[in-house]
Amino acid sequence: MWIVRAVRTSDLDSLCSLVALATQGLTSLQLDRDQLLDRVEQSVFAFSRRGMSPRGEPFVLVMVEPESGQIVGTSTVYAKTGGYQPFYVYQRVVSQHRSEQLGVGQTRERLELQRTHDGPTEIGSLFLRQRCRGDGRGRWLSLARFALIAGMRHRFADRVIAEMRGLALSDGTVPFWEAVTSRFIPVNFAVADTLSTVSKQFIEEMMPQYPIYADLLPAEVRAAIGQVHPETKPALAMLQKEGFAETDQIDIFDGGPVVSCETDKIKAVQRTQSVTVASVIDKLSKESDRVILVSDKDGFTSTLTSVVSIGDEVSIASSAAQALDLDVGSACWVLPI
Repeated sequence: MWIVRAVRTSDLDSLCSLVALATQGLTSLQLDRDQLLDRVEQSVFAFSRRGMSPRGEPFVLVMVEPESGQIVGTSTVYAKTGGYQPFYVYQRVVSQHRSEQLGVGQTRERLELQRTHDGPTEIGSLFLRQRCRGDGRGRWLSLARFALIAGMRHRFADRVIAEMRGLALSDGTVPFWEAVTSRFIPVNFAVADTLSTVSKQFIEEMMPQYPIYADLLPAEVRAAIGQVHPETKPALAMLQKEGFAETDQIDIFDGGPVVSCETDKIKAVQRTQSVTVASVIDKLSKESDRVILVSDKDGFTSTLTSVVSIGDEVSIASSAAQALDLDVGSACWVLPI
């Protein structure tokens, strides 16, 4: 069966091959082998930790193809943004100005650099091989993060955000970067993008401390502020259906929007239910429900399957029980998709 589970250190080679396919705009996946190993080790520790309070560690999930055993997809929950290194965004601030003497008024927008040290949980790093997309696997890989949050609620903040990939041209040019950020960080977008996943010190050193007025930017750049990359529109639509809404914040590199929702108001978190396995059978009835079924085996293991639900009990297929190491009486979680 297809599985989405917590990453293991033994996954490193396969995960390296996967992230090498990620495009430039997927900032959090622009990692070399050593950087990726560091993230994997942090995730392994995060799943094993017993402390109650949220920290800044990443919880990395991977999708495993049953035939080859390859890692074909990944997604991540970052328990808390900020901390030792602040979380940086531009806040869009709109102000009204009027001159009675001139008889004119004007609406202005400025971008103010914001630093957050004790921030919300963040979801990101979602990527699935092209050939494996379809049959609900991309949605599963995304929603699995909310099942994880619901099952370990105390380990995450009271709000969740997602930085959506900003607008880029067909040749890879990022209008917002070229017009704004590159004027203060004079390196290639991909270089800065990659370095920011390791250390954000250069942002503090190089970015301007005063607001940037959008009125001074070219019209096409102003139009790109807060817009998402065409490839990101389905992901944004899915998050909006789960209760996320756009904020007044944008990414400082590509100008993409930051979306947000209170953790306990995320619909997928609300739909995740703690249940007990009532029976394990070879073949389920036609009235079964398609869900993400989750066990705490190795921290987090899930499969996309059908179950028959009666109250807080479920009947599951023997193949799912074997994949998740479940038996009659086992506790698990279900998230209807």
